[in-house]
Amino acid sequence: MGTLTTSCSFSFSVPVWNRTRRNSSCLLCRVRRQTSCSFSFKSKRKRTTRVDYFNFYRFKCFSSVHNDSNNGDEEESSAEPSTSSATTTTPPDEPTAGDKTTPPSSRPPTISPVGPAYNSFQVDSFKLMELLGPEKVDPADVKLIKDKLFGYSTFWVTKEEPFGDLGEGTLFLGNLRGKREEVFAKLQSQLVEVTGNKYNLFMVEEPNSEGPDPRGGPRVSFGLLRKEVSEPGPTTLWQYVIALLLFLLTIGSSVELGIASQINRLPPDVVKYFTDPNAIEPPDMELLFPFVESALPLAYGVLGVLLFHEVGHFLAAFPKKVKLSIPYFIPNITLGSFGAITQFKSILPDRSTEVDISIAGPVAGAALSFSMFAVGLLLSSNPGAAGDLVQVPSMLFQGSLLLGLITRATLGYAAMHAATVSIHPLVIAGWCGLTTSAFNMLPVGCLDGGRAVQGAFGKNALIGFGLTTYTLLGLGVLGGPLSLPWGLYVLICQRTPEKPCLNDVTEVGTWRKILVSVCIFLVGLTLLPVWDELAEELGIGLVTTF
Repeated sequence: MGTLTTSCSFSFSVPVWNRTRRNSSCLLCRVRRQTSCSFSFKSKRKRTTRVDYFNFYRFKCFSSVHNDSNNGDEEESSAEPSTSSATTTTPPDEPTAGDKTTPPSSRPPTISPVGPAYNSFQVDSFKLMELLGPEKVDPADVKLIKDKLFGYSTFWVTKEEPFGDLGEGTLFLGNLRGKREEVFAKLQSQLVEVTGNKYNLFMVEEPNSEGPDPRGGPRVSFGLLRKEVSEPGPTTLWQYVIALLLFLLTIGSSVELGIASQINRLPPDVVKYFTDPNAIEPPDMELLFPFVESALPLAYGVLGVLLFHEVGHFLAAFPKKVKLSIPYFIPNITLGSFGAITQFKSILPDRSTEVDISIAGPVAGAALSFSMFAVGLLLSSNPGAAGDLVQVPSMLFQGSLLLGLITRATLGYAAMHAATVSIHPLVIAGWCGLTTSAFNMLPVGCLDGGRAVQGAFGKNALIGFGLTTYTLLGLGVLGGPLSLPWGLYVLICQRTPEKPCLNDVTEVGTWRKILVSVCIFLVGLTLLPVWDELAEELGIGLVTTF
């Protein structure tokens, strides 16, 4: 029977903590634990075998201690190991004559550090992210919620993961023990009783689930976020100022559109400056003042469509008790406006609410725009209203397949197969309003169409629709000359999808999905230009090349 002799030495390096000041911060803790073990096994044959084993566990540690009186001493003391560290050393057996093992040194051998090394700039960046990042869920509250809310009768938690854009929340994964809507309502009421008005609970689809729920539908998980993190902040005074300035610019662009619609009446110098790329000398802009009054009806029509669009959003949000931000109108000299950016200022309760609010604005704006478009076409075909008509290039009607076909059916072949077409200003207002509504209903990003598709078909469907929309805009298939500026506008202002609803799992129903699908189909017909072969066959403009 042999005997086992163990020789171990432990060395700990602990940074000095300044107890005189509480103004200290530590982002990452680096604790070096060095274990040096020497095992000597002696058998009956008096043969000795030595094994030296070194095991290092290194974790990066950065500590900043602020002391105005003695900064240099504190830095030096934090860099050196503490003299009070406990060290226990047992001398190994004496080596034999043939043993060439080097005696162990009192200082550990130098070994390259394990893990990434961080410089001071990276450390400062980490500290800044920690300070400016959102407040995370309290671990004590997580344990309390697991004990009080979840269980055999509601939801059996098997795993926890980070939740939120920056991992500031907690996602509870497990097994549902009832009907998801009833369980979610019960958990929400119990959450208020246990933690008060402190957190928001989200019911979302389980990420990377292996299969659907045996009861039907997707497997669900529950995410927990602090209210100040998950709920949008209030509108600031600076945002009100920006919204007012953008609205004034939109009024100016709408008036400019009304003046441009009278191109056949404008002074030749002004027309040449805006149509001839070789023109350098700007004309006297005071020549445009007499045309402002006649441009106001068209400007009123464009602004009316924009305001009606926003009223539709607010009327749909009011019964659901959803708060909306003030609209930020985006001016555009071609259409008068790109529409407006309206944000949700409260968390949406479910996906049905998201569909209803998102689709209400474009439907309301499109209804008013089509009414003006139809009335304008009827007035354009009335000989008694000839004095109110304006001359516009017939190529304008090749910008939309749907609107071009409607105009051709109303005005006839003779009126459309010409260089210019006499129309009422309401036609232009309705055309611009329908085009703007169609652009806002594109299924991409945080546009009204993107929100509606996300609510009706889910976030994965929005990704597919978004990639298709970006491709068609990049190729100029949708919107013609306006496809590039509109695509840039979406990429800059509206590319991020909407945040999930509290109940982001329950389906919206068949009729809402059909309504969204029909709207997307009409959007495609509205923004799809008339190709030359069809334009020549229908007589929309004078097309001489194919």
